[in-house]
Amino acid sequence: MINIKSKIPLWVNIVQGILILIMLGQVYMYFFNHQMMTDTGVSVEGAPMLNLVYEMGARTLVMVIASIYVIITQDPKQFLVVLLMNIVREGQEMIIDPLYPVLNAPVSPTADFWIHVVIVAIEILAFIIVFKLIKN
Repeated sequence: MINIKSKIPLWVNIVQGILILIMLGQVYMYFFNHQMMTDTGVSVEGAPMLNLVYEMGARTLVMVIASIYVIITQDPKQFLVVLLMNIVREGQEMIIDPLYPVLNAPVSPTADFWIHVVIVAIEILAFIIVFKLIKN
């Protein structure tokens, strides 16, 4: 049951919801839309590559499940774990995406970097806000 009287600010829940939607899109691509992956320049030919693609899909799906769980429970301590996962994931993407851009990237590597900087900054702010809730 969703905790209606949550201490977690609405904007943090909205940010987490947007991240869930992004991850669900990635999960769909990893499991069901290999053509989209091919369009980005990723080869999905052969068992070793499919193994990596499906493992990435499974790991991302686990993050989705954990994220949905914390939105439902609204437990600040559990929220911190998911926010930390998001910060680490997006922080790594902030470096990886510009260094190894995909063929059909919608923006330049420099723009991609700055978009990730903004996303990570928002996630860090959300982490700090939720952390302060626990300390009070």
